[in-house]
Formats: sequence, structure tokens, C-alpha cells
Amino acid sequence: MGLKPNGNYRNLKDSYLFFRISKQVAAYRAEHPDRPLYRLGIGDVSRPLCGAVIDALHAAADDQASAGSFHGYTPECGIPEFRAAAAGYYARRGVRLDPEEVFVSSGASDELGDILDLFDPSSPALITQPAYPAYVDASVMAGRKTVFLNAGPENSFLPAPPEDTEAELIYLCSPNNPTGAVYSLEGLQAWVDFANRRGAVILFDAAYEAFVEGDLPHSIFETKGAETCAIEICSLSKTAGFTGTRLGYTVIPKALEREGMNLNAMWIRNRTTKTNGISYILQKAGIAVFTDEGLRQIQENIRIYKQNAGVLMDALDSVGIRYWGGKNAPYIWMACPDGMKSWDFFDLLLREIQVIGTPGEGFGACGEGFFRLSSFGDPEETKTAAERLRRLLAERKGDLA
Repeated sequence: MGLKPNGNYRNLKDSYLFFRISKQVAAYRAEHPDRPLYRLGIGDVSRPLCGAVIDALHAAADDQASAGSFHGYTPECGIPEFRAAAAGYYARRGVRLDPEEVFVSSGASDELGDILDLFDPSSPALITQPAYPAYVDASVMAGRKTVFLNAGPENSFLPAPPEDTEAELIYLCSPNNPTGAVYSLEGLQAWVDFANRRGAVILFDAAYEAFVEGDLPHSIFETKGAETCAIEICSLSKTAGFTGTRLGYTVIPKALEREGMNLNAMWIRNRTTKTNGISYILQKAGIAVFTDEGLRQIQENIRIYKQNAGVLMDALDSVGIRYWGGKNAPYIWMACPDGMKSWDFFDLLLREIQVIGTPGEGFGACGEGFFRLSSFGDPEETKTAAERLRRLLAERKGDLA
């Protein structure tokens, strides 16, 4: 008979979106090794870690050099100073958290898969699309039935909860990846009210909250009643440039219970079984992010990324291309010109102007006909890419300036 593998893997798409992109780019580079590439695709950052974080990393590394300050295993749920610092960050926005409701993680992507351990696989999941592909793949791997709620221009890519769904686990991302759309407080409140009525749980991906401007909510816990229906998954990757450093945190309220089981307590049990904690050095760096100086410094980097987004939006405005996002998120979600399919547009940009973006079809069927541009690149390279994009799109209109 032999050991049976997880047959749910047969239900996955042939290749992960960004793996497919990297293969096509590698093939193009092999054929054209002398041509520069302008990367507006994968959401990796380009700015270095801020000074406050670097200082904290050095100090924490020095701690490990002597017996009196050496640290071995850290608490599985996070060192108390990090948990308190993250709770203090929420308090700046009027959200009160017990530090014991904050759990350190190695990043949002890891946590989005691991957190499914808390829920029975028979509970269906609702994923709003276009969606970050990992939501779908993690649910498929777990054998969970998944239903989709499509978003589009008709609802500004911010769908309202459907009353007729069977879903009990809900994925929401705001600011959204890939569309850059951001729910208003009223829009989030509608989802929270819906989840509480149904006894559902919202998995709220807040990886891009640091890009939000004005009165729009950064956290689902700014709504009323979220503590009884929501888990928030956060990352320092885009907030503070930790994509290569890997650190995040998850908020699970103590008030969140289902069928007499407390999800906060369940996650403590999960982490103390499945992890040995996150590096002391990285957590000390994360604490520095939440200081007054750290928050000031990371906003300087975010400002540069927003300027990049402005350059890209100006290019699209000049040729009359419709788009979403860009202001409160690092992504611009543009309509492909002339009704092109998104992978055809990807090939066109790579072949003609050496610009790499992300085809919308990779974020779900309703992403077909759209294309994601990232503002995380080098400013000068972004300007060059934007000008190349503007000229190409203008030429296709027969109106090259």
C-alpha cells in the first residue's frame, strides 16, 4: 500500500504565479543578456532597512557575544517587549490590545498558511478575488472548500458581503493586493457585522496598512465587534523593509471563541508545539520599528515608494489608461489596453520595453484584463520604466508625444 501523499496538491495550479514569471524572465534574459530589465512586478522592497533598525540589529547581535547578555530560545509567542511594542503601535490609532493578544511570526505569508490549523477543514472559505494567490493555494492544500466573491470596477474592487454564501472563514485584504483598493470604516464594519451574525471568522491581511492615508482604517479592530470575529495578520516586510529579514505579528483577541474553544489559547498551544520562537535579534529590530524614531524613518522610505507610484500614475493618466490603487497602497492595478489578455500584455512589456509587471489573471479569473504594477523599485529605474510604458501605450494609440 505505502504512505499516501496529500492528494490535495493535485488540485493546485501547475505553477505559482511568481515562479512562472521568474521562469519567463529568465528565458528572456538568456536570449538578451545585454538588455536592462525594469522590475515593476513582485512586491519586494528596494530601500535599505532604516537606521534605527540597523542599530538595533547590531546591538542585539552584540548581546549574543557575551554570557551576561546572551539569549537562546525566545518565548514561542514572542518576547514580551515586542508584543508590548506592537500593542502600543495599535494604541496610537485608538485600538486597545492586550500584549498577550499579539503573536510574533516569521511574516504574513507563513502565518496565512499556518493559521488554518485553528479551523476544521470542512468549514468553507470565502476569498474575494482578485486575490493574493497564497490564500487560494493554502486553502487547497488543506483540502478546504473555497468559494469566490468577485470584485471589479463596478464595486471599485471592494465587494460587500454576500448574504447567500455558505462560507465560515473569510479572507480580506485591505489595502488590497493586487488592486490597491482600501475599505472604508463603514465597508469593514459591514463585513464584521456579517461575520458576527454568521459565526464566521475573518482572516484580515493588513500587510500594507502603513501606506494608508487620511481617515481610512489601518486595522479591522478599528471597527465595533471585530474582537469576536477577526484575526489580523501583519508584516514588517512592506512596513519597514523586512522582506529579507522576515518578521511579522498576528493579533488574536482573547474574546474570539467558537464552540467553547478559545482561539487565542489554541494558538498559544499551536505555537508552543510547532515553533521554537523567532530570533531574538530580529525581534529586537522589530521593537525599533515601533519607536518614535523608527516610525519616522520608515515613513521616509514609504514616501519614496509613494512617489514612485505617483510617477507611474502620471504615465497612465497621460495616455488615458484606467487604474486603481497607488495612493494608499504600493500597487497600481491598471486595465490592459485594447482589451488585451493580461499574459499577452506581460509578454508585450517584456519584449518591447523590458518592463516586468504582474498579469492580473494570476490573481484569479476576474483579474483577467488587468495588470499589477509595483512601486517598490528604485526611483530612477521607475522613472525610466514609466516613460517607456507611456511611450509604448501612446504608440499603440497612434499618438506618440
